[in-house]
Amino acid sequence: MRNEWTRRNLLRFAAVAVPASGIGLGPLAALKMPRREDSWKEEQMNQAQSKGEPVTDLFPAQPPELVREMVLVAHYDLKRVKELVEARPSLARAAWDWGFGDWEDGLGAASHMGNRAMAEYLILKGARPSIFSATMLGQLEIVKGFVSAQPGVQAVRGPHSISLLAHARVGGEAARPVFDFLQSLPNSDTEAPVALPENETKTLVGTYVFGGGTNEQIVVDADLKMYAGSKMYTYAPQLNWTRKGTMGRPLFHLGDHAFCPAGAPSARIRFTQDSGGVLMTITDADFVLLARRRA
Repeated sequence: MRNEWTRRNLLRFAAVAVPASGIGLGPLAALKMPRREDSWKEEQMNQAQSKGEPVTDLFPAQPPELVREMVLVAHYDLKRVKELVEARPSLARAAWDWGFGDWEDGLGAASHMGNRAMAEYLILKGARPSIFSATMLGQLEIVKGFVSAQPGVQAVRGPHSISLLAHARVGGEAARPVFDFLQSLPNSDTEAPVALPENETKTLVGTYVFGGGTNEQIVVDADLKMYAGSKMYTYAPQLNWTRKGTMGRPLFHLGDHAFCPAGAPSARIRFTQDSGGVLMTITDADFVLLARRRA
């Protein structure tokens, strides 16, 4: 919502907040100010209105579109990241929910992409280092310190359910000592999903509808070329799940046509067959949504 304070409203507020009689100008001065003073105030308010961006209901939170862009480009575009952070330094710590609570910040993105230059720049600008950034950067003693202080922490997954071992893998030779150390620990990598035969995959792909709006549709496809040869996932997802107009979510099969979206271990997407065709049930905590595959 745009800021709806007009110049008249602001003048009225100023007159109430600081009565002229309270600063020694007398009651008549409070009723009528000199014209040149009116002009000066209007000029000041015109300048204030013309600077910056419209004030929204989210102020003073950062604009969501900038937060989303920041986390997105932190995967691959250092030049744009520098432009954003130099203009708004707090964006170095910005985080975005890609769906189902799959939160990611710019440093998290750089870490699972193996982008050392990006990670080092963001940390320099105030991003909060984590076990994931330390792993990718090959900081063995820091990773060992995490594990010693919190046994089992190696099982914690990063954004998009990417394992700690995978962060060491994308770190290359610089992270080889961390990779070797993590391999000696249990649960530092993800488990293999349940196999999904090709004939069963074909029965699940399609467009699912849960309302009349153009974005009230979910597309499920099995185009997994983007994961071919990727070091981020030891085991590739089996399906992609995308609500129209949003970023897609990889799905991992848990068995019996139930799937876990990447980065959301507690959410479930289940497919069942009934007389009406294929029904998708999406469950996330107490949220439940049904979507029917379009014939």
